Amino acid sequence: MKPLITGIHHITAIAGNPQANIDFYTGILGLRLVKKTINFDAPGVYHFYFGDELGRPGTVFTTFPFAGARKGAKGAGEVTYTAFSVPSGSLDYWMERLKKYGIPVSDILTRFGDQLIRFEDHDSMGIELIANDQDDRAGWSYGQVPIEHSIKGFYGATLNLRAKDLTEKLLTEHMDYHFIGQENGRFRYGTAGKPGDIVDIVIDKSGNRGVQSAGTVHHIAFRTENAASQLQVQEILMRNGYQVTEVKDRSYFTSIYFREPGGVLFEVATDEPGFAIDEEEAHLGELIKLPEWAEPNRKKLEESLAPIKLNVEEYD
Repeated sequence: MKPLITGIHHITAIAGNPQANIDFYTGILGLRLVKKTINFDAPGVYHFYFGDELGRPGTVFTTFPFAGARKGAKGAGEVTYTAFSVPSGSLDYWMERLKKYGIPVSDILTRFGDQLIRFEDHDSMGIELIANDQDDRAGWSYGQVPIEHSIKGFYGATLNLRAKDLTEKLLTEHMDYHFIGQENGRFRYGTAGKPGDIVDIVIDKSGNRGVQSAGTVHHIAFRTENAASQLQVQEILMRNGYQVTEVKDRSYFTSIYFREPGGVLFEVATDEPGFAIDEEEAHLGELIKLPEWAEPNRKKLEESLAPIKLNVEEYD
């Protein structure tokens, strides 16, 4: 039977300064800004989508940049590290690049047989680059990051929880995940068990709850093929006692949301229709795109948003 959930769709974080946010993810990490829109729940705030050249599901990291937002605090009930997949042998390149732009970076670490490095973005959000040869996605960059070192998409995410059992039950019994293994207190789960679908659980023994603000993940979204499979997931979750929202139209996919038992906000988002429905592929991310309900207020909304630009040519 074909799984209803096939991995990670996107991960969304809260950020601070919008221009610094764009510069970090496009200039330093080499991701493409594939969509520039608004936070549907707070229309005076941008919603940026970064990914590969098309913003394929499994490559898209998104942000809500609140200018002047205070720093959040890492803790239980959060995604504490977002892991991107890079080609095997690329970590020396990335360590040199990050240090070039003044970003402190860990030594090379090893986990489940793969090498990785850890660092934080401009808002102190935790990021990992995991080098591996299991990822057949092509990768993409503006050209500043050579394609042979470019980010291919997500590898996975780390959930920081007070306990794992109820979350494990959700993942393995209702979301098509299976247990892969345990290493140094880290519990790993996957659908196919490949880059793009990995979820790790780490138990936070301090028990301190995280505080959401700049530099923290707002939610993690999982992939489902289409509206029909999404409704099946919704029905399964509701039947098993999870408080799931109605289907929400996010223009480029539809979404349902619920809190997993450890407190992390989960979303299940459709692969369809994608980011090319309102911009040509060659021009993704160039204009501020608004949902139909916001178009009558375009002038007012654009005036409320800080001016931004791509500065990728400044990052060689």
